Amino acid sequence: MTAYLLLAIFYSLFAILSVSGCSTLRFGQGGRYLEARDEISRPRGGDINKAIANLEGIVRENPTYQDSLTLLGRAYYKTGRYQDASLILQRALAVNKDDEIAWLVFGLTQLRLGEDQKGLETLKGALTLASKEMKESYRDFPRWDREGKVRLAIRRAVLSAIKGLEDKENLIRNVERVLASIDEEEWQQGRDKSMERIQEGDR
Repeated sequence: MTAYLLLAIFYSLFAILSVSGCSTLRFGQGGRYLEARDEISRPRGGDINKAIANLEGIVRENPTYQDSLTLLGRAYYKTGRYQDASLILQRALAVNKDDEIAWLVFGLTQLRLGEDQKGLETLKGALTLASKEMKESYRDFPRWDREGKVRLAIRRAVLSAIKGLEDKENLIRNVERVLASIDEEEWQQGRDKSMERIQEGDR
């Protein structure tokens, strides 16, 4: 079977799975974590309730497993459970005070709960931290943000934060766009790694 045929099959399967929301069967704590992360970061929208069920089970067993607390906080935020998100994200930041994603979502949660001044200050710090962390090798990705979409989203969010609370909804949208751009980049990076593995296997 040629490399081109393998690539065509892979792209077809990937497209089907992305549209249908299907995923590979995964087992154990690590499998449930990966499944939940995929559901939360899926560009076309995943099953957030499924992600919550997986993550709640994980944090009951091992609250310091990977960034499960942060992911659970994001899932609560996505479903409008802002009070739950606030509580779980504070736990996440107690575990890792340098988690820029947790800080971003926590700041958004504070704004949603009406804690506007606190939320603004949290987001200013979170965006500064994110700018410093998201360099070329972010999360061990060798070519992070090649098209500059994450950096652009962060710059727009920073400008909104500088304006303050005069346009709170726009600030929320821009910070949410930062998170979405990070998700999209990670999704693309994962897809690229899969393609590289297929190409290496055909050699």
